[in-house]
Amino acid sequence: MTSVAGPEEDGDRRNVSDAAGVVILGACATWSLITAGAHGGRPEGVLLAVLAVAAGYAAGRICGALLPVATACAGALAGLGMTLAMPRLAPGPEIVAPLGHAGATAALLTLSAGAACCAAWCAEAPALRLALRALAAGIAVTAAALGSVGGFVTCGVVLLCSLAAGRVRHRGPGLAGLAVATALVTALTWAVAGNAVPDGLAVSLEGRLTQHRVELWHDALHMAHREAVLGVGPGRFGEHSTTAAQTLVSDGKPHSALLQQAAEQGVVGVALLAAAFGWVLYALWRTRRPTPVALTAGVALTALAAIACVGNALSFTTVSVGAGLLAGLATAHPLAEEPARHETDVRPRGDRLSP
Repeated sequence: MTSVAGPEEDGDRRNVSDAAGVVILGACATWSLITAGAHGGRPEGVLLAVLAVAAGYAAGRICGALLPVATACAGALAGLGMTLAMPRLAPGPEIVAPLGHAGATAALLTLSAGAACCAAWCAEAPALRLALRALAAGIAVTAAALGSVGGFVTCGVVLLCSLAAGRVRHRGPGLAGLAVATALVTALTWAVAGNAVPDGLAVSLEGRLTQHRVELWHDALHMAHREAVLGVGPGRFGEHSTTAAQTLVSDGKPHSALLQQAAEQGVVGVALLAAAFGWVLYALWRTRRPTPVALTAGVALTALAAIACVGNALSFTTVSVGAGLLAGLATAHPLAEEPARHETDVRPRGDRLSP
């Protein structure tokens, strides 16, 4: 049996979620400083990523409370515009594809499609909803035009899942499914790095991932085994990787957020990375926004997690800000109550205690 949650209970939920986020992000920053102090690493990249996520999340919460539709639409257009105007997204050496900036491009377009779909669910006018979903479809087409097959697939998945989310009454099972999907991608990545997959599958995956990337993963896993607790220090993968040292032009990264955390910050770093993703899913579960908005953002952020498992997307500040912004938009509480008919798209009015 369910009961209606009052304003005080909703406020308690948001306070718990926000406090958890502060603790987890603070722990990520603190642990990077500890590991850097132990091995002389460079924590600036991790600190910048944490700051970018926190800033994006705060901006999303504030702007999402004031203008949820306009802010989400502006975020989608900004991500699309940045991808078209700056295909490489950041200065630095151009790495041979697919190890270069393709992952960041796919990630940014995926977040943009997610923002457009969230804006569509927040919009009241049917014509505006249709236009925003057309924008999401256009972002997927743009990904294909730019040669980002992964971006096209993930944008398409976000759009289709967003449409299907309108028929979902309870968000809990959906978010749990996203957590399981992320765990499976994580396990597969770790298995490939440890040569623990069948030969036929290994050959197929290596053909798509490239042998160079897989060799970087091998180096990262070897470092994680050698320095299981503290890792080799943030920003020091390139110094310890034989594969990176033998590469003519290298960015000094293993092109996997999971394995980079394991190699540079040990098992604690991996646990903190998982905790950060778990916190986002928890915040989406607790948010008072309609279930389609929460699930759409969850799908987009899960797609980002999958891209980050096999690439260096999280090394780009624009992607980190975009992820925080989308999470903030999906968990913001608009100052003006949303129409009651949106709530009927989400769940029965009596089912407000269990999101």
